[in-house]
Amino acid sequence: MKVTKKTVYMIDDFETTFKPIEDSITIKKTKEGYEVKYLEQDNNPESPREWDNLGTMVCFHRDYNLGDKHNYKKDNYDSWNELKDAFCRSGIVPIILPLYLYDHSGISMRTYSHGHHATWDCGQVGYIYVTKAKIKEEYGKVTKKTIEKATQVLIGEVETYDQYLRGEVYCCVVDKYDKEKNLCDYDVVGGYYGYDYAIKALKKEF
Repeated sequence: MKVTKKTVYMIDDFETTFKPIEDSITIKKTKEGYEVKYLEQDNNPESPREWDNLGTMVCFHRDYNLGDKHNYKKDNYDSWNELKDAFCRSGIVPIILPLYLYDHSGISMRTYSHGHHATWDCGQVGYIYVTKAKIKEEYGKVTKKTIEKATQVLIGEVETYDQYLRGEVYCCVVDKYDKEKNLCDYDVVGGYYGYDYAIKALKKEF
């Protein structure tokens, strides 16, 4: 007979449905018994690059599949500036931001460098840009104000993608118990990107 080991997670005297992230736990007494709310790691999150994004990410890396699907080939360009010129040559790309990857016990992406050398293998790994057509579609016209708005959106898209790359995606869990602290039911909703956002959702939406 095959014996399967069951992992049991406990908070005080409560046996929880999932593995709680310690600092996220709250316990509330109810008429029926108790509610224990907490965050759990979302181990199967959707890539934010599958969403309807304003920006387009073009990345190259020999070890990781990053950003959006594209037809550009790194061998066709001698430098990042040459690739940037290819995007901007037609004049239809008013915003383009560099993307830098940091690979130290996990990967992280940002729009700014911390002094690393920009090469194909480390430091800069690509660009995120938006076209004039996309800005018009989103904001009605291309102006200084809408360009500033779009720039902030692109930065936000990179921040969300960075949370995905670093594994900072969470599930909100509510375990429900009777007065004897027996688990009766639970609710779980995943797909919360960023710890602060997930904690606020846990407190306000559950």
